[in-house]
Amino acid sequence: MHLKSLQVNQFKSYEEARFSFISEINCIVGENGIGKTNLLDAIHFLSMTKSSRGISDQLCVKHSQDFFRVQGDFVDTQDRETQITCVFQKGAKKQFLRDDKPYPRLADHIGHFPVVLMDPHDTDLVREGSEERRRFFDGMMSQLDRNFLDQLLRYNRIVQQRNVLLKQFAERGQVDRLHLDSYHAPLVELGESLAKSRREFLEVFLPSFKFHYAKLSDDREDVDIQLESTFEAGGFDAALRAAEPLDLSAQRTSIGIHRDEFDFKINDYSLRKFGSQGQQKSFVVALKLAQFDSLVAAKPRKPLLLLDDIFDKLDDRRIQRLVQMMAEEHFGQVFITDARPERTKKLLKDLKGEIHYITL
Repeated sequence: MHLKSLQVNQFKSYEEARFSFISEINCIVGENGIGKTNLLDAIHFLSMTKSSRGISDQLCVKHSQDFFRVQGDFVDTQDRETQITCVFQKGAKKQFLRDDKPYPRLADHIGHFPVVLMDPHDTDLVREGSEERRRFFDGMMSQLDRNFLDQLLRYNRIVQQRNVLLKQFAERGQVDRLHLDSYHAPLVELGESLAKSRREFLEVFLPSFKFHYAKLSDDREDVDIQLESTFEAGGFDAALRAAEPLDLSAQRTSIGIHRDEFDFKINDYSLRKFGSQGQQKSFVVALKLAQFDSLVAAKPRKPLLLLDDIFDKLDDRRIQRLVQMMAEEHFGQVFITDARPERTKKLLKDLKGEIHYITL
């Protein structure tokens, strides 16, 4: 399946625009600040129901407007079309429709049209806090496993409700133990299940990730990803009980899978502290390539690959690896943005497939 066309209204920098794409490589070129990244973000919206940058829907509305609309037409191998529409109105609930039929829940859409994005902000996965890394892995697993997504949403909702209750206890100066206990069992059950899913997924994910890193780095370093949890498997019940005094004092749930860390390692050391810029870039590119492989293995279609301004940020070795994979038809539909069209044409000149250039 590929994205045949896209229409945007009042979305970010776009007032109204329509684009047509081919099923192979689409190069979106134009000066910086003209809307290339916003176009990719609209595609990401159609897949993941939200912006790739983690910003609120309200900030995606064009300045001085009160709504946005993004609509895409997907075509499968039998030329059957599926239309996906996202409409957001300030002050109202966001709607997602498939062939004009609304989804009961946004989560029901996740995973049907998988996507992988590489952009200059990817090294935030290394430099920023643990929340960025959890968001990456949870987003990937949510595209792969509907049950994981449902459990994650339920878990996060319970943690949020429990945190509100803890704040109310502090304001009132009184603790309702029965009310607090009502959140205990579901947190334990969901936390254990989600932690198990993360551990099992990481075991499958690591070989692909290590393979791609070795290719990018000429096999010069050993890399690893270790899941560090605030509780041991089977021990969440006792750990959550033991943490209650701290939770009441801090007015938040201090342990659980929402505090887990995916620790990035290079030669047994912290990548964040000891990895060079080149090593960090290789690490995140390998993460995204392994993400692509994971989605390909689980889905009947290859995910859309969005490459935002990466030719300007990656060195020759990493760019050559990506181009080589394009030449080997490892990817399906690809979207590339670049402010220098002559560079893109030079890098892709030997590819056999069709290339479509869109100038903004």
